[in-house]
Amino acid sequence: MNVNGALEVLDRMRLPNGAYTASVSNDYNYVWIRDVVYTVLPFINDPSNRYEKAYHALFDLFQTYEWKIDIHTEQKPQFLFEYIHARYSIDLKELPDEWGHAQNDAIGAFLWGVGEGCRHGKKVIRDERDLQIVQKLVHYLECLQYWQSEDNGMWEENIEIHASSIGACVAGLQSVRMLVNVRAELIKKGEEALRFLLPRESYSKVADLALLSLIYPYRLVDRDIALQILNNVSGLLERKNGCIRYENDLYYNEGREAEWCFGLPWLGLCYMELGMVNKAVEYIDKTKSIIPENWEVPELYIGGSDVPNKNTPLAWSVSLSYLFLTKTDMIRTEQVT
Repeated sequence: MNVNGALEVLDRMRLPNGAYTASVSNDYNYVWIRDVVYTVLPFINDPSNRYEKAYHALFDLFQTYEWKIDIHTEQKPQFLFEYIHARYSIDLKELPDEWGHAQNDAIGAFLWGVGEGCRHGKKVIRDERDLQIVQKLVHYLECLQYWQSEDNGMWEENIEIHASSIGACVAGLQSVRMLVNVRAELIKKGEEALRFLLPRESYSKVADLALLSLIYPYRLVDRDIALQILNNVSGLLERKNGCIRYENDLYYNEGREAEWCFGLPWLGLCYMELGMVNKAVEYIDKTKSIIPENWEVPELYIGGSDVPNKNTPLAWSVSLSYLFLTKTDMIRTEQVT
């Protein structure tokens, strides 16, 4: 399988401003902050400027809505539209539709990607104004009291306290503490909240696909918690065409929960993080089974069928599949030599 096909698909989804559309379908022809963070992970060690340009686009977006960030570094949002939005038009403007905009993990993911990019030598920060945005986003999370803040979570659904959201914020704050001022107590409160919640995602969910983010890419949890998360996800959520997000998920459910394609390479990447190479290798063929010849990896297979939904390709699915297969190709090459 030619993995370069993945990069060609991602390039087709890259916008002139440097950001990426989540998919090309009418439902998903938007820019999600979180999706961009995951989509550009393959480029963090790449000589191109795709990683930087994506973050520059997001910094421009935050500068457009800096007035909103300023308000909510002082007072908590009361209504969903007051939160920093998670989804934007392709020209990076807020959308008027009602949406689950309380997604603290998206802000944490952005901060993590900024710090991680800087550590990899990427010129993510252009000037003092970008640094000011980073500092204000730190204050925004503090004002929210993210460690005890109910939000819509990664899946943009029910409002409750999500471990994956708190974890993303902790990872983001740790990532930028060399760039701006982050009080140690701010990170400590998030860590304490995670000790209380994990390995659950929330009060209503024991296993949730979103928890994999705390292993990859955030590398936030210790081995014991990571193994508990992986056992729960692989044991309860893994299916033939991917992973369900959580039990009794109603999205694209036609008799059974929808199977999200990126769950398989994501599990493989998590096992790689734990040094469990033999376990990770089990996911190579599983991942290849959900990648079509043209590399247009779907968002999901509709529950109870072998039919992908219309959000095909999903940039995030393409990215994680590419990352996992390139990492395992390197292992196999080393074993041969």
